[in-house]
Amino acid sequence: MSAFLRLFQTDPGPRLEGGKVVLRLPRLSDYKAWSALRTQSAAFLEPWEPTWPKDDLTRAAFRNRLGAYARELETGEAFPFFLFRRDDATLIGGVRLFHIRRGVAQSAVLGYWIGQPYARRGYMLDGVRAAVDFAFGEMGLHRLEAACMPENAASASVLLKSGFLEEGYAPAYLKINGEWRDHRLFGMVAPPPAV
Repeated sequence: MSAFLRLFQTDPGPRLEGGKVVLRLPRLSDYKAWSALRTQSAAFLEPWEPTWPKDDLTRAAFRNRLGAYARELETGEAFPFFLFRRDDATLIGGVRLFHIRRGVAQSAVLGYWIGQPYARRGYMLDGVRAAVDFAFGEMGLHRLEAACMPENAASASVLLKSGFLEEGYAPAYLKINGEWRDHRLFGMVAPPPAV
């Protein structure tokens, strides 16, 4: 089954669980909840993200997003997950493993976002930990990388509590909200196999 079609199935897998959250691939049926959460959280999210296109929250743009996710899944370049609260299946954010490199690197970049009503409640920490377990377990990766702007103390805290180490500082690293912004760089290497 193609990755694009998997996004339209009721149980496309993989499904990750951790603490108070569940992560699964996005579906077309998630559009209303995703659009409502992103709209409600726009002022909270926009300072930390690339500039949103004018049509970003439309159904057509969401369908295009799913198409891009499907292509990434098909080529093994990324795993996009939506983050749900375990107790009531409410969509609360997203976690994405992307720029997956195989061969001698066996690495990926981790990114994430959370809706404002659910921030600073431990949900993202659970989500990141579940994604890390998946990356080093089922995916067999060796290294994960992540970055956040210096003033995003909450994001840095999630990374550090998840086991990432701060590895450096990159001036003008990513274009965020229309400006090239400095970032703190974090990394994590898979733990050695148990003997």
